[in-house]
Amino acid sequence: MAAIYKKELQSYFHSFIGFLFIGVSLFFIGLYYFVYCLLYGYPYFSYVVNSVVIVFMLTVPILTMRIMAEERRSKTDQLILTAPITVGKIVMGKFLALLTILAVPTGISAIYPLILTRFGNVPLGESYLAILAFFLYGMVCIAIGILVSSLTESQVIAAVLGFVLLFLGYMMPSLCTLISSTGNVLTQILSLYDLSTPFVLMLNGTLDVSSVVYYLSLTALALFLTTQSIQKRRYSVSVKAFKTGAYSTGMIVAAVAVAIVLNMVVGQLPGTWKSLDLTGNKLYSLSDQTKEYLKGMNEDVTIYVLVNEDNEDTVLGQTLDRYEDLSPHIKVQYVDPIQNPRFHTQYTSGSVSTNSLIVVSAKRSKVIDANEVYVTSYDYDGYNYSSSVTGYDGEGQITSALDYVLSDDIPLVYMTEGHGEQSLSSSFRNSLEKENVEYETINLMDYETVPETAAALVINGPAGDLSEDDRNKVTAYLDRGGKVILVLGYQEVETPNLDELLAYMNLRVEDGLVAEEDEENYYQVPFYLLPTVSSNTYTAGIYGSYYIFAPYSQGILVPGEEESGDIRYDAFLETSSSAYAMQNFTSATEYGRQEGDPQGPFALGVEAVKTLEEGEATMVVYSSDQIFTDSASLMVGGANQMLFTNTVSQFVDHETTVSVPAKDYEVSTLLLSQKDALTLGLITMIVLPVGSLAAGFVIWFRRRRK
Repeated sequence: MAAIYKKELQSYFHSFIGFLFIGVSLFFIGLYYFVYCLLYGYPYFSYVVNSVVIVFMLTVPILTMRIMAEERRSKTDQLILTAPITVGKIVMGKFLALLTILAVPTGISAIYPLILTRFGNVPLGESYLAILAFFLYGMVCIAIGILVSSLTESQVIAAVLGFVLLFLGYMMPSLCTLISSTGNVLTQILSLYDLSTPFVLMLNGTLDVSSVVYYLSLTALALFLTTQSIQKRRYSVSVKAFKTGAYSTGMIVAAVAVAIVLNMVVGQLPGTWKSLDLTGNKLYSLSDQTKEYLKGMNEDVTIYVLVNEDNEDTVLGQTLDRYEDLSPHIKVQYVDPIQNPRFHTQYTSGSVSTNSLIVVSAKRSKVIDANEVYVTSYDYDGYNYSSSVTGYDGEGQITSALDYVLSDDIPLVYMTEGHGEQSLSSSFRNSLEKENVEYETINLMDYETVPETAAALVINGPAGDLSEDDRNKVTAYLDRGGKVILVLGYQEVETPNLDELLAYMNLRVEDGLVAEEDEENYYQVPFYLLPTVSSNTYTAGIYGSYYIFAPYSQGILVPGEEESGDIRYDAFLETSSSAYAMQNFTSATEYGRQEGDPQGPFALGVEAVKTLEEGEATMVVYSSDQIFTDSASLMVGGANQMLFTNTVSQFVDHETTVSVPAKDYEVSTLLLSQKDALTLGLITMIVLPVGSLAAGFVIWFRRRRK
């Protein structure tokens, strides 16, 4: 076998084809490396691999077309076939020679992620897993190319058939979907030759054993079939004969069956056994908090996935596998919405999208829309909003849903209406649902008192004043140890009852609209405030990482220590000392500080806790009625929504606290100078490929002159 290996390796480099394959591969790797990693600054080498692998459909058939076909055409195969060496060793020697050629560009590309570490954070685990996937994909393509070459003596036919087979393997998922979106027997058979799906699974950052086994078994099967193709010409046996080492239809059938059964067995292994999460942020792993929660589960839960199993979201699918593996009480079932379009109506009156989840227990159910699984970030350039997926919240949503459907009691928050209050957008409502908090609107005129079931009361930006009766009900609720979130907005009319409600906590708001003169504390317009954020439970995850956007705010005046009495304060959102309250805002003909305008700093977000004879009353006051809107939150990457969720979450008492944060989906972009990008691009895209081709040409030319 060693002699065959050396002979084939030398012939490929002496004939220029080996250098051509290496040069072309390095060129395309360098091209996409330059575009994605050096030019755009993406730290993911998987982007490069995903774009380059399609080149195998052209390069591998050219590389393998002559390895068997040319010898058969020139009859030189007779020398090998009559040599004292098994056909299996002949095939393996040729295969290893081609695999060595593939290893050259693969090995060189393994240096590229290391180079990127000079310019930022690079997920090396994902990068080298992508390179492994590239090598395995190329390996199976080479094995298929060798098989095709053994079936004909025409190099052209071998190249064309090789291209067709590799193209079909690459396009098989789309072809199966085209045949049947719900799947049938034919698509199940065709999917046995699906080269793309295992490759994509590995590019996602999971070292999937089933993908590796699939490529290895398909490679072994292709090489075995190649051996049998040659054996058919080498030996003459009867139809009934069955010899090891001789051509046999029975052996071919048995080999195919073994490959299929092996992949089926590996595919049934638990997800925690057959896959290793190599992503930098452990995207597919479950947190310790979730694992502890699952250990304590003693009630059955069914998670329905609204999609045909063949078309599931691969990331979400792996997460669900881990839940099912870690708890015997969790069962995952796939429901095809095409075959059963009204299944979801048993659990919700709204519409749901494909890949949504319905988590069901004996107590209640919860729908997780597919759009809630991924975190979307919005950027505003002054003219348009743009969006991008920046996080994965599959674990957070599922664990929260499990806690919701299994909890005995769900906290209830009331939101007042009847005074022109702002309503919550769907994104803010979804954030409450993830915290397993239910909410209802309430008109206080319809109740004698605030219901005892209220975990908290939210008064969100009333357009007018409260009635005296409503104010008394709120203060009576506070006297019982109630918790109130009060969101105020600038109003031109007098609001004595809102003022009295603030006075319950010895707070008041300054007349006028707050304007900032410190450029670091506002955005574009002095009334678009970016307050200084202090660290406390309400600003968890925000402090030090995000701004809060509080447009058109009033200034909250907090008493000093000598005036606080039995009330303690925490002003966690504040203006700078350069801020002032513009008192003639509505009648002003020009903007700017006027004589008599009160000087800052002002509080824009305050917690006030009053000690009662029994317990404590808590009020959190925000002075911008736009602060909890989508438009304001999107300006600061969703931080305002996080602030709202934190505030409500601190006000409710859960039986258990289960809140898994979303995982960042992307690493920050690389920072390269134009000089570095062009220099590295020149080396990887021009110097190395041209150097390979030049070396091949020199060797070929010298041999031709001899």
